[in-house]
Amino acid sequence: MRFVVLLFLCVTLPVLAAKPPNIILILADDLGYGDLGCFGQKTLKTPRLDAMAMEGMRFTQFYAGSTVCAPSRSVLLTGRHMGRTVVRGNSTQPIVIRPDQPTLASMLKGAGYSTACIGKWGVGTPDNFTNPNDVGFGHFYGYVNMWHAHNFYPEFLIRNGKVEKLRNEVAPRWKAMQDPKQPMAGRGVAVKRVDYAPDLFTADALKFIRDYHRQPFFLYYALNIPHANNEAGKAGMEVHDLGEFAAKDWPAPEKGFAKMIQNIDRDTGRIIDLLRELKIADNTLVIFTSDNGPHQEGGHLADYFDSNGELRGMKRDLTEGGIRVPTIAWWPGTIKAGGADDAPWYFGDFMATLADLSGAQPPADIDSDSFAGPLKGTPRTNQWKREHEMYWEFYERGSAQAVRFGKWKAIRKPMFTGPIELYDMSNDAGEKNNYAKRRPDLARHAANLMGKMHTPDPNWKVRGRK
Repeated sequence: MRFVVLLFLCVTLPVLAAKPPNIILILADDLGYGDLGCFGQKTLKTPRLDAMAMEGMRFTQFYAGSTVCAPSRSVLLTGRHMGRTVVRGNSTQPIVIRPDQPTLASMLKGAGYSTACIGKWGVGTPDNFTNPNDVGFGHFYGYVNMWHAHNFYPEFLIRNGKVEKLRNEVAPRWKAMQDPKQPMAGRGVAVKRVDYAPDLFTADALKFIRDYHRQPFFLYYALNIPHANNEAGKAGMEVHDLGEFAAKDWPAPEKGFAKMIQNIDRDTGRIIDLLRELKIADNTLVIFTSDNGPHQEGGHLADYFDSNGELRGMKRDLTEGGIRVPTIAWWPGTIKAGGADDAPWYFGDFMATLADLSGAQPPADIDSDSFAGPLKGTPRTNQWKREHEMYWEFYERGSAQAVRFGKWKAIRKPMFTGPIELYDMSNDAGEKNNYAKRRPDLARHAANLMGKMHTPDPNWKVRGRK
């Protein structure tokens, strides 16, 4: 009789839903495709990230939302490509994501996740300190405007809408910029260096994981390295100490850059170690990527360590070096170790992917394909087939636009009037062979897509176009 009752209970009781995974998204700032050992770096060592790739998987054709920081982050958070997202360039105007705009954070918060953004916000130039909290992050600690994030030893940071003073002091010429209410507040060069912001962010990220590991959480850990302090000129690769690189026969900025890469690797490893310590690694997806291609600022030369690898161009270009970024996913027990996915994905795809993984309802009208399948071991049947084409615009340097459709990528500069360049991404990552004249049909198709995918916005004017 007891066996019958137990059998009845097993048949009739509902199956409990699996606990949704914790999600950690680590975003480096200006890290090039070739800056990690697992993506071909030969000089600088990244053992923890390389191990993460060996235990997880690499995405070899993953694209940032843009070629500079603010719009790239806007695409990531809204799931809309550059022709439709709200922030399409770096600007001092208060053009930002507003509270009524769905974001990754608000979507996951609505699904029961605790949410945090730690580090560099930099999505436009908010006219308040609570913008990250207003759009879905329950916890925020870091820089709100992108210029503030140039300063690795700032006089203050923002914690949940309030100014938090640090022990650093900037040079007298930058004192006028320390009023937190200014659009570019906080930038400058420190003369008293005590609190190194990247280290503060790592400590806060680890604390958040410890505090919220018993419930589903989403941590957006947005680094401000290896970006440069542009205000410091050729001394802009500021680090707390050079460590082993002090003795290298390298220019000073390259020593600083090398140390930043080492610190990124170390701190990613500390997060992985904590997940294992708390015994939540098997239920945590960690994704590591970069907001755009490598920079050439602060005295650093992108070619010194071959930061863009086989790719052409760098930050502020729409060639592959400006927008294809190194991306690693790690999820023990779910992701098959040591794999690589060669299908094209981009920042806008985080929205559909995290909705699938969390059980959240994705916002309507997004430009987002889900790569949840490849994470769980089911790659696309057709490597090149996407539901939504990927599209980019850039408003600096005379403007440019690019579109990825199937295995093809097209670039045009200036926007709408320049000649089309057409490249086959299945065998030409370096964009050496322009097919525009050989395939005029595809060039015309690309031009039509570029026109179709651009939605006019009064805040982002294209010269010569209404």
